[in-house]
Amino acid sequence: MRLVAFDFDGTLSDSEMTVLLGERAGVADRMAEITERAMNDELSYAESLRERASLLADLQESDAEAAFDRVRLRPGAAEVIQRLSDAGHHVAILTGGFEPGVERALKREGVAVDTIVANRLPTENRRLTGGVEGPLVTGTKDDALESLAADLDVPLSRTIAVGDGANDLPMLEVAGLSIGYLPKPAVRPACDAVVASMPRLAKLLESHNVVRRGTD
Repeated sequence: MRLVAFDFDGTLSDSEMTVLLGERAGVADRMAEITERAMNDELSYAESLRERASLLADLQESDAEAAFDRVRLRPGAAEVIQRLSDAGHHVAILTGGFEPGVERALKREGVAVDTIVANRLPTENRRLTGGVEGPLVTGTKDDALESLAADLDVPLSRTIAVGDGANDLPMLEVAGLSIGYLPKPAVRPACDAVVASMPRLAKLLESHNVVRRGTD
């Protein structure tokens, strides 16, 4: 068994949850600018996440739920997840994004993962408070990967990390196999391999004997 850890926004999904939420709050452009700075390692992820969450203060819970309903997996992502699961691997999502968006996107495609480590947006009186909570606000993805690997008794050499942005760098740097999915320039040097589509990711996993070769 291997442990395969995916980032979500920008990797398994081409949705950006904070931007979808920002559209509901009328601050999407400001959200996107903060996100881009963080993904290029120009701003710490924790700082950027708090800034983005603060822009959502007073957003109605129903608007947040509507935004989460719009989160989608990339074409082919569900197939990759299913093939990894069928091969007996532990599949995890480690994301600074938010649990409801991840869960709904997976459910929509009829696929499941073994572990989700994500953040939460607290509410009060059915409105977002502007705060953010969870293990990946100040915690880093290398800690999350190492902790999960230890719990599963999987050596780091048998872990795979797939991500695209600066907050993925810690797990990419410690994983046995680091894969960049359309990675930002600051992230590319940390990647053992780079892919630009889910079919290419599947082929790469086949070449490393992580999943069985598909039939054309």
